[in-house]
Amino acid sequence: MKVAIVHEWLDTYAGSERVLEQMLAVFPEADLYALCDFLPESERGFLGGRTPRTTFIQRLPFARRRFRNYLGLMPLAIESLDLAGYDLVLSSSHAVAKGAITGPGTVHIAYVHSPMRYAWDLQAQYLRESGLERGIKGAYVRWLLHRLRLWDQASAARPDAILANSSYVAERIRKAWRREAEVLHPPVDTEAFSVGTEPRTHYLVASRLAPYKRVDLVVAAFRHMPGRRLVVVGDGPQRAQVHAAAAGAPNIDLRGHVPRSELVRLMRTARAFVFAAEEDFGIALVEAQACGTPLIAFGRGGARDIVRTPETGAEPTGILFAEQSVEAIVAAVERFEAEASRFTPHACRANAERFSIARFRQGLRDAVARHLAHA
Repeated sequence: MKVAIVHEWLDTYAGSERVLEQMLAVFPEADLYALCDFLPESERGFLGGRTPRTTFIQRLPFARRRFRNYLGLMPLAIESLDLAGYDLVLSSSHAVAKGAITGPGTVHIAYVHSPMRYAWDLQAQYLRESGLERGIKGAYVRWLLHRLRLWDQASAARPDAILANSSYVAERIRKAWRREAEVLHPPVDTEAFSVGTEPRTHYLVASRLAPYKRVDLVVAAFRHMPGRRLVVVGDGPQRAQVHAAAAGAPNIDLRGHVPRSELVRLMRTARAFVFAAEEDFGIALVEAQACGTPLIAFGRGGARDIVRTPETGAEPTGILFAEQSVEAIVAAVERFEAEASRFTPHACRANAERFSIARFRQGLRDAVARHLAHA
């Protein structure tokens, strides 16, 4: 069987690249395609020596640093890939990869991390945070996003099957594209984490300090709980706001960026991992569970797939709160403390195994076999 894997772009080893790594492990003989490849040499190990076949985006002026500025050309670029002669095409898509064109003899399965959020449900937030709500440049970006939405919806008909990384993303696919998607959760390296025996002394937030992560809300909530210690790991554009929210609170410890080993230690010794963002999935939540650590998370997005609450009937692994507010976070922490004995490290670790690398690989093999059989 001749297989091609189509990835968006390669410039760093992050969440979607972890999925690509496992696709390559399942189909080691596959040819790899990408819009462009500017991955540093130090991060190329997961490609196993492969050199991706790229598009004209690779050769455009200043593309190495500013290839995202060519977003308007990316639909044309992905459609320029010659995928004739392949029996199976797998695309890993959060922007345009699922729009690759295949022939009638090819089965195309798209793994979708998210529809383009900046073009769909988060357009207003994207324009606001980018300072593009008004003016000529803002009008141009609105026109460009309108054109991208039209192409995005039309090209969503091309894959024979769509795999979504969470139930939340499947809902967004249904809303934006009017397509049904199967859920296959992304792979998490649960073997890199273990349950500790050290005392659990603090609550933990580990996140990029971006506005939508709502770390400022968590910090504000713990100002109302001076008897409970909060450790915040991460840096980003909202650093000043988070530090201002924590000013003068001796129970809040802002660490900034820490080495991976220290982050794992903080996860293993946390009473609970607190998460206030609305994410498509939330790999950090699974990593915390793999350390035996319960979750206190906002009850929208991928967290609904991960957290087993006391209401589910299964052994609970965390609590969901219904709104992004200081009051809701305080109430969730107090509820957790009242029921803390119900959340065991064993249950949390067992829950994390539902999202292991082995589970993802088997789920991908099963999906491919099922759709090839019906081709």
